Amino acid sequence: MTQNLAIVGYGKMGKLIERLAPEYDFEVKARFVGGTNANGQGLSHQTLRGIDVAVEFSTPAAAPENIRRLAVLGVNTVVGTTGWLEHLPAIREAVAHAKTGLVWATNFSVGVNLFMQTVAYAAALFAKHVEYEAWGWEIHHSAKKDAPSGTLKKLAEEMSTAGYARPVSLSSNRAGAIAGTHEIGFDSVADTITLRHTARSREGFARGALQAARWVAGKKGFFEFKEILGELN
Repeated sequence: MTQNLAIVGYGKMGKLIERLAPEYDFEVKARFVGGTNANGQGLSHQTLRGIDVAVEFSTPAAAPENIRRLAVLGVNTVVGTTGWLEHLPAIREAVAHAKTGLVWATNFSVGVNLFMQTVAYAAALFAKHVEYEAWGWEIHHSAKKDAPSGTLKKLAEEMSTAGYARPVSLSSNRAGAIAGTHEIGFDSVADTITLRHTARSREGFARGALQAARWVAGKKGFFEFKEILGELN
């Protein structure tokens, strides 16, 4: 059965999601761009009437208010914007109070999330060998707002959670139209081990977000994308 989708943030990702939406049984019924949605004012009961799920890909500054308003309006949401995670506790509370559903991720690529699990496993192994120091590096297109990326920060967080307690040196570059490359490395006097994920296009991010949107429709709760990977279809 086809469901109605709203796209909040109609940039390159929003347009790609719209193009792919029919493959996931969604029809895009509403689009919100920054100029007509300042401070979330374009989001209302009227403009979101009949919407089953919203996908939020705006900017770090706009995302928190957009997410709050979508929750208040009873719209389940998938959030792919990065750079706003200091607001995560307040957003979690807003979603719980509204009794809606939300899926968030620093990166909606299924491959990146599997890469994160691989990095966490490797970090747990290297944590036991103090001669290995670690670094993380990423490069994205020049229009990406946050640096280091949310994904790189999340990778470092996953390493720490896995038991790698030593510092991880992080660095970033922004250039051209690169979809995104993330690298984690471990280095000792004897050798270097490198793990890398390279996105060929934004399509993997868009498809993951649409899978999450299909999953969260009709559900209540606050979920990170990695928690639901095994339930996607």
